[in-house]
Amino acid sequence: MTTAEVGTTVTHRRYVPYSHAHYAGNLVDGAYSLAAFGDVATEMCIRTDGDEGLFASYSDVQFVAPVRAGDVIEVEARIVRVGTRSREMEFEVRVVGRGAPERGESAADVLDPPLVATTARGVVVVPPAG
Repeated sequence: MTTAEVGTTVTHRRYVPYSHAHYAGNLVDGAYSLAAFGDVATEMCIRTDGDEGLFASYSDVQFVAPVRAGDVIEVEARIVRVGTRSREMEFEVRVVGRGAPERGESAADVLDPPLVATTARGVVVVPPAG
């Protein structure tokens, strides 16, 4: 039995460690956001269907702002369509905190409003009910 409904959301927050910096300026590669989307989608499937589910596809992935090592990000999944076995979700990575090295080595700021960094749409599938 599923409890999946349009509008259901799951949100994770995490610190982006410096070990994930991949490019100049402590930039983190886009795969980091996609992995985070997989994590929130997994929790969504567990909560709504009692199973981790499997990712079937991503569509419309947009990298609109950088994610950097030292950021605090919020990763959200929201169900936008419920099929018999499929769950279509919209995803968003928002930077909610960022280092401010110009003020000091460990200085950081809360970003209000948060900076939208990555968006996507994806489909997961879950086993048949029963």
